[in-house]
Amino acid sequence: MKIHEVIVVEGKADTEKIKTAVEADTIETNGSALMPQTQKAIVKAAETRGIIIFTDPDFNGERLRKIISDLVPTAEHAFLTKTMAGANIKHHSLGIEYATVDDIRTALAQVAKADDINVKSDIERNDLMRLGLVGGAGSAEKRVFVAEQLGLGYVNGKQLLNRLHMFGIKAAQLADVLNQYRGK
Repeated sequence: MKIHEVIVVEGKADTEKIKTAVEADTIETNGSALMPQTQKAIVKAAETRGIIIFTDPDFNGERLRKIISDLVPTAEHAFLTKTMAGANIKHHSLGIEYATVDDIRTALAQVAKADDINVKSDIERNDLMRLGLVGGAGSAEKRVFVAEQLGLGYVNGKQLLNRLHMFGIKAAQLADVLNQYRGK
């Protein structure tokens, strides 16, 4: 099943588990602080593809769900019960990473638009190298500028291409932003 919307999760383990169940893009909050760059990426995802909030059924997960809902009131919500999230397993925490593939698919199928992702980018990795966004002197500073202008959130060299694809950023739009950078 391919999910059109971007799924907002708490961490890397959640992303890994979701990708075993469905084909989807995710944004990780990396904890409950929800950095401003991550907030921008969530808003951008909501504007371009829509988002599904899929956090753990615990205090921090619900706290994040409320913060993100306030940020994007149109967000869809997928839920797991505590039992589905591993409450019956003997460990100290529970979360999406402990759920079964079937439970994840069921939770997402209730809210997702299961269709082909229509947002396409024409940018490739070699374009990023040619434009000086990865692998060169000053590439980190240039990436920060691009990410801020396009609302991509924090990105390292590896994440940049994924976010450009996730948001359907075209080469012409990237060129416009880079021209602004050169004009500074």
